[in-house]
This record gives sequence, structure tokens and C-alpha cells, in this order.
Amino acid sequence: MRVLIACEFSGRVRDAFISRGHDAMSCDLLPTEQPGPHYQGDVFDIINDEWDIMIAHPPCTHLAVSGARHFAAKRADGRQQQGIDLFMRFINASIPRIAVENPIGIMSTLYRKPDQIIQPWQFGYGETKATCLWFKNLPLLKPTNIVSGREPKVHHCPPGPDRWKIRSRTFQGIADAMAEQWGGQL
Repeated sequence: MRVLIACEFSGRVRDAFISRGHDAMSCDLLPTEQPGPHYQGDVFDIINDEWDIMIAHPPCTHLAVSGARHFAAKRADGRQQQGIDLFMRFINASIPRIAVENPIGIMSTLYRKPDQIIQPWQFGYGETKATCLWFKNLPLLKPTNIVSGREPKVHHCPPGPDRWKIRSRTFQGIADAMAEQWGGQL
């Protein structure tokens, strides 16, 4: 199966699919952190290359409720609309199976409620980080390893230049569940 992981620099989801025998590629404006098939550039350069599934992680900076205090300025200068437009381009892509991921945010109101909200503690990590998923022709993810210790650790990362990167990486247990459960959909 040909798998596109959009807006992923970590390579975690891509590598989870590759380890299960799929032809997967990550794409981001940043270089990949792990060696592997990666297109560094605009995902829309390659989005029509006959993918079977796309898992998209559009930036949440202008959409997440955690930044609601800045929404007025982001609406006024167009940043929020750019985020909405990017999210919707992924939702409306001509790929048979799609998952679009984002935290709790305005897309639940502007587009529709997510199909599923998952937490890291459902996939082996004793943390909380509500992650919304919107699907096209994909089933809900089934929890694989429910654990205790439900703390918002990743949200309490100290300030710094790489804080956004730490907070945006997909937990490995979630990446593995996506590859395991969605990898057999064809």
C-alpha cells in the first residue's frame, strides 16, 4: 500500500508503516529526523501521486483552543483562515482513505465533530494529550495498551525553541496502531 504521511518530520508514522511492508513517505517543509523516504517541500507537489492512504498532521498553531486568546489577531491577519484552508485541503484530497489529526480546536465547530478523540494513555503512554481524528473510509483506532499515569507531561515541556517540535511528535504507540490497524485496509 502507498502511504503518504503529510506534515511529519519525525518519521515515526512513516517508519511504522514501512516496518509492516508498506511503501510509505513522509513529507514536511522540514528535513526528516530519521533517515527514510521523505519529501522535503510542499505536500501539494506530491499529493496527487496515487496514494492509497494519507495521514495528515496539519499545523495546529492557528486552530487549537490552547491558543484561543490569540484568535482575534489571527483572524484579523488571515493566519487562522490559512490554517483552516490547509486543513480542508487535506480533508478534500482525492485519496481513497484519509485521516487528519489535530488537537481540540475550532475545526470541530467550523467543519464537523471529529470521528474520534484519542489519548496517549490508550496506546502505552501515561500521558494526556487529546488528539482529534477526522476520517475518510477508515475505522476508529482501537486502543492497544491502556495504562495509568494520566498526566499532561508533553504540555508542560519547558519553554524553548524546540517546544513545538516535542509537542507535535506522534507517540510511537499511536503510530504503530495506525500502521497495524489501517495498514490492512486494502
